[in-house]
Formats: sequence, structure tokens, C-alpha cells
Amino acid sequence: QLQASGGGSVQPSGSLRLSCATSGFTLADYAIGWFRQVPGKKREVVACIATGNRDPYYAGSVKGRVTIARVNANNTVYLEMNSLKLEDTAVYYCAAVPRYCSVYHQQFQYWGQGTLVTVSS
Repeated sequence: QLQASGGGSVQPSGSLRLSCATSGFTLADYAIGWFRQVPGKKREVVACIATGNRDPYYAGSVKGRVTIARVNANNTVYLEMNSLKLEDTAVYYCAAVPRYCSVYHQQFQYWGQGTLVTVSS
């Protein structure tokens, strides 16, 4: 299971840290992706962190503003978001796939329930 938390309302240029708490599987064996979705639009990848020491993946729209990190010992993956923009408003989901990252949400096996991020002035 995965449980996403940390969403909320923030002004443009603000920051949020999302958390994805995992249970029921060995986090070290899975890549964790963060996705987001706006009603009426496709779910899109934000960032993904694979197993081992591989470099994380960041979508171009968030690169330089977002950092993904995993703490296997705590079974948690974090998404630090800075310089938030209006267009970052979405429901954010974390998901797990064995070992390697993918930009395709269909390939992820386990999903959290989503946490809403609202950026508004």
C-alpha cells in the first residue's frame, strides 16, 4: 500500500513537501513515481526514483524546482516542491513499479490515494 500526504494550498512561489508512506512490500526493490492529474486531463509523471543509485527522473515542467528522495529505512519517498506555479495545481499520486522507473502510469503496480495541491494567489 502507498499513502500520499502533504498536499495543501499554497501561494505561487511557495513550497510543499509531499510524502509517500509505503507498506506491504520492500521499498528498496521498487521504483517510486509521483504523478499528477487535473480533471479532464491525462495523468502525467512528475518525478521518479528507481532502486539503487540511479539518477532520478524529472519531467521538464518541474525540473529544477522539484526533488525526489527515498528513505528506504523509513519506507517513505518524498517530493520536495519549490517555486510552485499555478499550473502545478493537481492531485498528486505516488505509485510503485519494480526496480526501474517509467513515465507510463499504466506500468505502475501500486497506487496511493492522492493528495491535492492547490496553488493560488
